[in-house]
Amino acid sequence: MALAQRSGCLACHAIAEKIVGPAWQDVANRYRNDPDARETLFNKVRNGGRGNWTEITGGVPMPAYSPRVNDGDIRLLVDFVLSLKNR
Repeated sequence: MALAQRSGCLACHAIAEKIVGPAWQDVANRYRNDPDARETLFNKVRNGGRGNWTEITGGVPMPAYSPRVNDGDIRLLVDFVLSLKNR
C-alpha cells in the first residue's frame, strides 16, 4: 500500500470501493480467469487507457503512469491488485 500511496494510485482507487476508478477487488475479479491479465493490466497502468470501466468511471480515463512510476514498480502494483481476487 505504501507503493500505491507514493505512486498516486490511491487518489482514484481503493481496495474494496470505487472512488474515481474501479475498486481493485473488482479489477481482480474481472481478470480472474484471464491468463494475460498481468500483462494487460501492466500495459493499462503503464500507458493509460479508457473504455474498459466506463460504467464505473463515467468515461474518466486511466492516466499513463510511465515514466513517473518505473516498470518494476508497476508490475508490483499489478501483482498486488491481482492478488486481491481471493479475498
